[in-house]
Amino acid sequence: MNDSLHPALLPLGLSDLLPPEAAVEARVVAAMMAVLESHGYERVKPPLMEFEENLLSGAGAAMAKETFRLMDPVSQRMIGLRADMTTQVARIATTRLRDAARPLRLCYAGQVLRVKGSQLRPERQVGQVGAELIGTDSVAADLEVVALAAEALQALGIEGLSVDLTLPTLVPAITSALGLDAKEQDRLRAALDHKDAAAVAAVGGRPAEVLGKLLASAGVAATTLKALKALDLPPAAAEERARLVDVTNRLGAALPGLVITVDPVENRGLEYHTGVSFTFYARGVRGELGRGGRYRTGNGEGEPATGLTLYTDTILRALPPQKRLRRIYVPAGSDAATAKRLRSEGWVTVAGLEAVRDSAAEARRLDCGHRLEGETILPVS
Repeated sequence: MNDSLHPALLPLGLSDLLPPEAAVEARVVAAMMAVLESHGYERVKPPLMEFEENLLSGAGAAMAKETFRLMDPVSQRMIGLRADMTTQVARIATTRLRDAARPLRLCYAGQVLRVKGSQLRPERQVGQVGAELIGTDSVAADLEVVALAAEALQALGIEGLSVDLTLPTLVPAITSALGLDAKEQDRLRAALDHKDAAAVAAVGGRPAEVLGKLLASAGVAATTLKALKALDLPPAAAEERARLVDVTNRLGAALPGLVITVDPVENRGLEYHTGVSFTFYARGVRGELGRGGRYRTGNGEGEPATGLTLYTDTILRALPPQKRLRRIYVPAGSDAATAKRLRSEGWVTVAGLEAVRDSAAEARRLDCGHRLEGETILPVS
């Protein structure tokens, strides 16, 4: 076996981002962060690594299997390389910013690394842009965060945008009220996760009846809400339903052009959420553009919060065709003031370092659509 590696070979799920995609990603991140900051969300920057017990506490426990761990040679304690930034921001809110006014609005951007990818997202290193609204459990907070995610994505010109709303706490509220033991609840949860109507029906009795109708109701918001309202649910589940209906109706009124679907039994990937949750998609694009929802900080006993996370890898695939930057070749010896003026006008100047015989050929070689000749801008054919 030849152990020598090609210098361009990278581990599975990792890749280089080359021009022009790397520049596009940077502009995308900046545009989304500008939207978040314009709504009063202040930027924080957590570290790449934290002590394992802090990183994986509370909501972070859901990412335990996705987290790289290593021994810190300084403290001799185990540390984790972040697989998600939400819990880091929650930690900042409950420690460093515990005395800040609530509701607290924080936003962030950075890279995360996961142990393995999935079928829909084989990448293991993923860029995240996100926001957390901490210290309130109001319906208005749920609405703000979902609408904020939509605005950030729409600002990029993404077409065919849709959001799927779900309520991970609804099924547990129903199964607990109906007196099912833990084993039966787990069996039903697995059946619902796989959208297996036959397995749900096999449970029989009242649970099969209610959960079967829930499973069948998933779809366009108006149809799903009508089906949900017709169900006779236990009191706790009815309260959960009322909140989902309220958020859905208010979101539809606030963003009439947004396609809204509702899946009242979806749970996968939302295990630590404690209320209304959401996932964004774009028509014809593989994978989710972002997700978020309600949770509690700390070990699940902290403050109420709701947040969003947007994924730059999927977003890059969803973008409309990008305008090519105007690149102009500036021959060696050209006037520096002229080149500076061109940059102020939006041109990207590519300076020649040596005199050449054919400046047009050199401009083409350097991927420039124009060249400067004296004070004149000439197109390169």
